Amino acid sequence: MQMPTAPLIDRSLPALVQGYDWLPGLLRERPDGVARTRVLGKPALVVRGPEAVRFFYDEENVRRDGALPGPVLSTLFGHDAVHTLDGEAHRARKEFFLPLLHPDRIAGLVEHVTAAWDDAVREWSGAEQVVLFDAASVVLTRGVCRWAGVPLDDGAGGTEDLARDLVAMVDGFATAGPRHWRARRARSRREQRFAQLVEGVRSGGAAAPDGSVLAAVCEHREADGELLSPHTAAVELLNVVRPTVAVCWFVACTAHALHLQPNQRERLRGGGTAYAAAFVHEVRRFYPFVPFLGGLAVRDLSWRGVSLPAGGMVLLDVFGQNHDEKLWGDPFVFRPERFLEHAVERDELVPQGGGEPRTGHRCPGEGLTIGLLEALAVRLAGLEHTVPDQDLRISLRRIPARVRSGFAVRNLRTTSERTPTPV
Repeated sequence: MQMPTAPLIDRSLPALVQGYDWLPGLLRERPDGVARTRVLGKPALVVRGPEAVRFFYDEENVRRDGALPGPVLSTLFGHDAVHTLDGEAHRARKEFFLPLLHPDRIAGLVEHVTAAWDDAVREWSGAEQVVLFDAASVVLTRGVCRWAGVPLDDGAGGTEDLARDLVAMVDGFATAGPRHWRARRARSRREQRFAQLVEGVRSGGAAAPDGSVLAAVCEHREADGELLSPHTAAVELLNVVRPTVAVCWFVACTAHALHLQPNQRERLRGGGTAYAAAFVHEVRRFYPFVPFLGGLAVRDLSWRGVSLPAGGMVLLDVFGQNHDEKLWGDPFVFRPERFLEHAVERDELVPQGGGEPRTGHRCPGEGLTIGLLEALAVRLAGLEHTVPDQDLRISLRRIPARVRSGFAVRNLRTTSERTPTPV
């Protein structure tokens, strides 16, 4: 077992500065796939690969309780969220989310979002310019709230304001400065309003549609049989709505990919569900979103001969794994066909985490993301438009990364609205 030979320098600041390349940089010269560092005052192991994913998600090795820094909870997930729990408490809370994974429920969400998209496209056709990142966030907000039973205030910019707040929570979780404080204010504002909604439903002052997400979160009971507090219920309701709206990141990336490889448009239009699924997997693999995941060592651990004391951090290099040459061959080439050539194992592709989806910590919303993006990618492929000059760069120093311009388009029309070619 390899033991520490010298104090490790804390690398919290380089994590903020280097962004997505921070952990891949540490592992670049480590053929064994493990590196030691120090983060937030704790010794840490950096791991990557399918075996490392299974090691990371084994609750006998790593726990999530106490691992997420306060700033991340105050922006992205919310305090007392399911992401902070382990063991029976985690499994009981996750029971609220699992019905959302049923194909019928996913299909219902996709139907609401695509209806909102189709309505929006008719409005966009009269606009001089549309920024897809922003426009998609509003469409997704409208669709997911209607599906979840959350009432929308469509007057005076209400839906747009909610969309901006939901985007801000994601956009500011991994940074210091204005983006972070904007995210904190957005979360506080929406937690308060959603908690009031929960209290209104429970008191009979507001209605929750039967079978809706709102009804489910109001009725859900913890492992001890107690109802969720209004605050925690609001947190978990946001943890359905917020990540759905975060699909706008992938929508902009999809437009980016179709712009750089226009041949993909015809493939998506006529390639059927198999090619749409492959394309979506490649978008989620290729474009940066989650940089890494962290947990705390339950006990003294050893991974490939490198030791970590109990309470130390284990960091799973998500971005590095999704761009690992050993797994993907040509990782920095956008090539959806790779997902048609062979089946990818569960713990190889981990853009939204790994492990067991039903009982472990793998994101329960992954299926929702895939279903939504498949439908919207096909629609994007059928959306005729021009792309004006703009900054289409994606900085790997910014977390979460995004197309700098948000991907602006002009002269929108669907393929069905094309002017017939004279004969």
